[in-house]
Amino acid sequence: MPETPAAPTYATRLLAPDTWDDFAALVEDNNGVWGGCWCMGFHPEGLGGTGEEHQLAKRAHTDGGTVHQVLVYDGDTCVGWCQFGSPVELPNIKNGKAYERGLVALPTWRIGCLFTGGRHRGQGVARAAVTAALDEIRRAGGGVVEAYPEQVEDRSPQRGAYLHTGPETLYEELGFVRDRKIAKWRWVMRLEVEA
Repeated sequence: MPETPAAPTYATRLLAPDTWDDFAALVEDNNGVWGGCWCMGFHPEGLGGTGEEHQLAKRAHTDGGTVHQVLVYDGDTCVGWCQFGSPVELPNIKNGKAYERGLVALPTWRIGCLFTGGRHRGQGVARAAVTAALDEIRRAGGGVVEAYPEQVEDRSPQRGAYLHTGPETLYEELGFVRDRKIAKWRWVMRLEVEA
């Protein structure tokens, strides 16, 4: 019986001025991410501009230290990320009105989006990214962490879809629990991270 290949081992680094070029190469290799998002949808500016404007805004956040984002590396190549931050840093979430209706207290941290380059999907990049983000949150003092993943169980496959907030099953495996439903297939999930 052939041996099962070992799962890839990834390194992680934070998005910062010295890792910007690695991040930018991944974004550019993937059409600006969804045609020019540059991982700006959750930031206060949102997605009102062009791809170039989003790129400039993301660079300004990076240079200004107003972004929390773990980059995942396969060797020297950035292959994915997990964005996280406080609700002030990441105020924009999908299904915001439904979210606010059931809101009791804001979390300490939010996990915004996950992204894995097309050639590395299904290889544990998202798991490595979220795990590293939780480690960073722990080092920063911990607290309640929210994520807004999509339910994949009991749902037909989504052809061509990419779950930019991740699948619910990933978060369950990392200890998150459902808090409340905010769309047909989207949940608020929470985890208390101790420092």
